[in-house]
Amino acid sequence: MAAVSARKNSRSNPPPQVRTRPSSDDAHAIVFFQRHVDDDPDETVPGRVFLRETCPAGVRAKFFAVLNAVAAAPPKRFAGGGAWEAMHGDMTGWFEVRKDGPGRHHYRLFCLLDYEARGQDKPLLTIIDGRDKPFRTELSSTDYAAVRSLGDEYLKRNPRSLH
Repeated sequence: MAAVSARKNSRSNPPPQVRTRPSSDDAHAIVFFQRHVDDDPDETVPGRVFLRETCPAGVRAKFFAVLNAVAAAPPKRFAGGGAWEAMHGDMTGWFEVRKDGPGRHHYRLFCLLDYEARGQDKPLLTIIDGRDKPFRTELSSTDYAAVRSLGDEYLKRNPRSLH
């Protein structure tokens, strides 16, 4: 009788699978893209520059609250009521954190989820860049192209250029 129940347990509990890379089910590490010296001698960190130089302190704090919640959720399970949104069209594959500041001024932080970064134990929620705009306006196609260009620069190197 004991042999039968041991066989049942072994069939119902398959051995754990060996993981070879981070999973989208894992909590994510929040990192900043840093431009590579070959592309920018100053090695700028566009997302950090945006947060420090453009965003009011309250908006910065709200951005980090959303980012921390998204990274812990993990991102595919996060229900943030419009604060964390998957983008569409030319920006498919991108995610946007949306916050409004004083005077209903809009602030946007553009992020990529990275499961292919070499040398990382966790998947990455990478902050690439940010933009702001007045109330009820749209970012230009030039703005989106600039963000995508920085994303392409980030993805072309592996290990990634991170800050």
